[in-house]
Amino acid sequence: MKGIICLILGGGQGTRLFPLTKDRSKPAVPIGGKYRLIDIPISNCLNSNINKIFILTQFNSASLNKHINQTYRFDGFGEGFVDILAAEQSMETIDWYQGTADAVRKNLKHIIAFLDLKYVLIISGDQIYSMNFEKLFNFHIETNADITISVLPVNREDAKGFGILKIDKNKITDFIEKPKEDSLLDSLKATKFIKEKYPRIEKDKEYIGSMGIYLFNKDVLIELLNNNNYADFGKEVIPKAIKDKNVYGYLFNGYWEDVGTIKSFWKANIDFAEDHPKFNFYKNTMYTNSRHLAPAKIMNSNIDESIICEGSVISNAKIKKTIIGIRSVINNNVKIENSIIMGADFFESDWGKVFNKENGILNIGIGCNTVIKNAIVDKNSRIGENCKIINKNNLKNYDGENYYIRDYIVIILKNAIIWDNTEI
Repeated sequence: MKGIICLILGGGQGTRLFPLTKDRSKPAVPIGGKYRLIDIPISNCLNSNINKIFILTQFNSASLNKHINQTYRFDGFGEGFVDILAAEQSMETIDWYQGTADAVRKNLKHIIAFLDLKYVLIISGDQIYSMNFEKLFNFHIETNADITISVLPVNREDAKGFGILKIDKNKITDFIEKPKEDSLLDSLKATKFIKEKYPRIEKDKEYIGSMGIYLFNKDVLIELLNNNNYADFGKEVIPKAIKDKNVYGYLFNGYWEDVGTIKSFWKANIDFAEDHPKFNFYKNTMYTNSRHLAPAKIMNSNIDESIICEGSVISNAKIKKTIIGIRSVINNNVKIENSIIMGADFFESDWGKVFNKENGILNIGIGCNTVIKNAIVDKNSRIGENCKIINKNNLKNYDGENYYIRDYIVIILKNAIIWDNTEI
């Protein structure tokens, strides 16, 4: 599509996804065994013929930079690009991004530089969904909207974490960010509207929530961000715009998941491995780094409802409802269930393994007779033999050495060493 540019918001420190964001930004978190979170919004853009993409980030961006530079290389004679705009000091400001709107405001100069630009699509970098943005764009044009917000039904509990809106004939008349009071929630119910537009939706979904996907006319976006210090779109910019702009809601009726927490991230990944997943990598064209790895090698193993990625070597293991990431090494009699094994960034050479043995270093991978259940094992982890990573004390949250527990899920840190016979 011509005349449109996309800004992908990389988010803040990603504290709710810690410790996966300990050494990387949220969009760089591995997902689905071989992808990064950022690959999903970028793929949605490219599949919708949007090839001018900026990613706004400010925390731990080295890993993200490397992935973007290795993955998204366009024809040198074309106009497409995927570039990162990290928070930076300039003559105009020395501050970090203070919110979603502030991040965009501080990068308006990069938007204004495109003289033929008419529309700006703003999306999040930590959501899982498949959307044809061309349909969103066509809706925006047909309704003569100044701003179009993609929306979907949510239940009462989830509504407390969304921007909830009132809508009349697709035009948004009110917008409340993360309403908590019962009386306010009651006033925002849209049961009749939802039944008309989503006849097969679950009965408990009585609210219309913002997906954090905004399509602006460029001039309107600049007007709304100039001469004020609004920090956030949901809390400030959108409620103001509703008063004197044409703001419409584009109704989305597909799978969408905000993986902002460890529990939601873990759950979404496990769902990928189901027979009929809600988000299907096999039906959605997904772009990522082409690593040219050898096929997975599996010997004498029992594997059910799992995804096994390239470069993996699995010997005599039992694996169920699990994502096995690239270059994973899983040794004899290992049992894994309901887990995410992110794999490794490199293969250890034969010489490297000899060095490890001589110096008492564990090889990357999962040692013999180890049991892993309801866990996330980050990249390059070295897990010894006879270990049990099962949250044996049923702890909801805990900070340990080389591991954390969040929402009852054990997370083994990137590059962690878990010695033989360890029980977690």
